[in-house]
Amino acid sequence: MLVFIVKRFLQTIPVVIGVTLAVFLMLHFIPGDPARIMAGEAASEAQLEQMRENLGLNDPLWVQYGRYVSNALQGDLGRSIRTNRPVTAEIFDQRFGITVQLATVGTALAVLFGLTAGIISATRRGSIIDTILMLIALLGLSMPNFWLGILLINFFSVQLGWFATAGWGTFRHMVLPALTLGVSGMAIIARMTRSSLIDVLNQDYIRTAYAKGVKERVVIYKHALRNALIPVITVVGLQFGTLLGGAIITESVFAINGMGRLIVDSIRAQDFPMVQGTVLIVSLVFVVVNTLVDIIYRMVNKRIDLG
Repeated sequence: MLVFIVKRFLQTIPVVIGVTLAVFLMLHFIPGDPARIMAGEAASEAQLEQMRENLGLNDPLWVQYGRYVSNALQGDLGRSIRTNRPVTAEIFDQRFGITVQLATVGTALAVLFGLTAGIISATRRGSIIDTILMLIALLGLSMPNFWLGILLINFFSVQLGWFATAGWGTFRHMVLPALTLGVSGMAIIARMTRSSLIDVLNQDYIRTAYAKGVKERVVIYKHALRNALIPVITVVGLQFGTLLGGAIITESVFAINGMGRLIVDSIRAQDFPMVQGTVLIVSLVFVVVNTLVDIIYRMVNKRIDLG
């Protein structure tokens, strides 16, 4: 198992290199002159030339990329144009932790309710409960996050006063944004769990277990669900990565100072070092999550060969 884990992490190296290259080229592919954007429209040609020299933009592209990777390995992602603080400090002081908390709670809610709904639907296939749960899942999958967030704020915060309308820090702040972020994941996991479990329940070894008189609960939770969870694990891993990088709208609706809002504010201010840094961090987390999903695959079913 240790050899397998080491191999999986080694296989991420080319992906990480590709991610860093894409993020690095982001600054060079945007329209306009990065030096003018950073120096301001009123800067003279002498000031622009000095800015290019300070940024190393006069060096060959491969030299700039090597310097960028070397600095990134040391935790230096540049300085924010808006605040003049190190990008890593801006990200990891508070923003990254808030978004990870939000994505984790949203994913936990998605897994809890999604798995429960999927199992109930699969074991009661064709019943009224199955139909109702799948209709709810379809509705959850169809609702835009910003619209759902506004509805939840209006009902639970404005009218009932149960939860906070904005911000982050307490349980009252956490529930509504996590629920908003996790609803689509609940729907996807519920539908995937139902489909996968129904497929497993139709296998010969499941019918053999029933024929031997094994209790239905044991058949479902010990034999069927273990194999049915394999494709669901993929969905859960992808959902966490998606929620981590896709919390922009939710954080904007609930005025949460997380990574998503930081990206939006940085784009508006044309703070490209910050945009580069945030995109790089989110991308690397996504790569790590996908690698961990592969490892969990192997732990759930050691017969799987991901080589």
